[in-house]
Amino acid sequence: EMAMEPLISDGHISFKCLANPIEAISELDSQSYDLIVTDINMPQMSGFDFVESIRKKGIKTPALALTTENTPQMKQDGKNVGINGWITKPFSNEKIQMAVKRVLRIR
Repeated sequence: EMAMEPLISDGHISFKCLANPIEAISELDSQSYDLIVTDINMPQMSGFDFVESIRKKGIKTPALALTTENTPQMKQDGKNVGINGWITKPFSNEKIQMAVKRVLRIR
């Protein structure tokens, strides 16, 4: 969230952090968003399962994975379930801001 602060304060984006993917799935049933950022390794379900679940519901919102996992196989598995981009931890604030700007086409 702190990495997004310049984009929030400049009025480019608003930001909402949800506690877990189950909550996010429920939220996405009633609310639309321009971008989803998810981890791959989460206690309730993996980021792969999360994105696959929302894709099965017809939710096409772009999804970025923010994770320590960076093998070619993991990235391919992510693409296979509908993850649109991959940001490897540790990351700089600038790196995540650039990824968000690229996906949302913010200059």
